[in-house]
Amino acid sequence: MSLKQRSVLPGFGLTMGCTLSYLSLLVLIPLAALFLKSASVTWADFSAAVTDPEAIDAYKLSFGASFVAAAINAFFGLIVAWTLVRYSFVGKKFIDAVVDLPFAMPTAVSGIALAQLYSRDGWVGRLLAPYGIEIAYSRWGVIVALTFIGLPFVVRTLQPALEDMDMEVEEAAASLGATRWQTLRRVILPSILPALLTGFALAFARALGEYGSVIFISSKWEKVVPMLIFTKLEQFEFGEAAAIAVVMLVASFIILLFINLTQWWSRRYAT
Repeated sequence: MSLKQRSVLPGFGLTMGCTLSYLSLLVLIPLAALFLKSASVTWADFSAAVTDPEAIDAYKLSFGASFVAAAINAFFGLIVAWTLVRYSFVGKKFIDAVVDLPFAMPTAVSGIALAQLYSRDGWVGRLLAPYGIEIAYSRWGVIVALTFIGLPFVVRTLQPALEDMDMEVEEAAASLGATRWQTLRRVILPSILPALLTGFALAFARALGEYGSVIFISSKWEKVVPMLIFTKLEQFEFGEAAAIAVVMLVASFIILLFINLTQWWSRRYAT
């Protein structure tokens, strides 16, 4: 009797080989090449590149704007997901499809559209201009662009969590005398918190790497990290560009670890 349990659908060796080959060509080898390129410069040059004042300003703008945009999406994305899951209304399918629009729309198109909308002559910009508020070609424009591209990540992460919630628990809390705010704070939010944190982290990670839409709505004096990397490449400063890219890659790994830990906590909390 063979001790090895055979699968109904054999082919583990072939599929694992294809998986490793595909991931190596598209992910592992390019990342290894990036680390090797950054390792070709001396530690002094690497440290100077990643701590340059221009790089520090780019880090602050990228991480700060990405955090603010992800926080905005976490709040309003929860409202959007709640509306789509809990209510039936005319045009629901249309709104549900609009949520995915940032996924399908080219980032350059979204950047041009947002820049035109929030410029001084745009539909929204002309209303804000008399109050001295400038959105396009400022840091606020960067936040708007990052919020636009990050919304679907929060909504699509929260929708399954809200759909899996048992409404009888909310009804039981109400029958025991809990107010709407108490039900939201003590019943609903603890149940969807892991999904909300995951959506926040996904939106934050997506915003960190955004380039196409930001370049059209940000000012030329303020650059996010992807724009700075592209500028370094245009100036043939490949070592400095690779060094800054490694910093962002490490940040992405940390965010990915946070997402995985949150999902593990979510599964443990559910059981």
